[in-house]
Amino acid sequence: MTQVLLKTTFGDVTLTLNAEKAPKTVENFIKYVEDGYFNGLIFHRVIPGFMVQGGGMEEEMSERTSKHPAIENEADNGLSNKAGTIAMARTNDPHSASSQFFVNVKDNNFLDHTSKNAEGWGYCVFGEVTDGMDVVKRIEGVKTGMRMGHQDVPVDPIKIESAELIK
Repeated sequence: MTQVLLKTTFGDVTLTLNAEKAPKTVENFIKYVEDGYFNGLIFHRVIPGFMVQGGGMEEEMSERTSKHPAIENEADNGLSNKAGTIAMARTNDPHSASSQFFVNVKDNNFLDHTSKNAEGWGYCVFGEVTDGMDVVKRIEGVKTGMRMGHQDVPVDPIKIESAELIK
């Protein structure tokens, strides 16, 4: 099992990635980790009772340019958006995920794959938090507001100081 340690300003979170069920997604995520891409980015979207999202925005709310092309959506892999899982964020295009990810803070089955059309693609789960869910819950509880046209942004930035593969 491949693991990634996210060191955040709120504490450490260990992610265990599922390369068996989401091989392209895990390979993509690892590339971003190895590139140091996530270092210094923030959790830019926090919705209590839903999820916390990061992996794409700088502290001043500008989007960091993705280093790799968007990936094929693997949400049809049988994994469900349950509390504690990590999934890829994307636009309305089901195959637009690149670097942004979110941690489900509750069971969000409505995000699961149901069919291979625009409404049913869902969001690809590619791992889970295996240590540090208390940190994720603390992030979930922060005060949020509107910032640079974005909603649900933590008032005080929560940084990903580093992301590294655990050997």
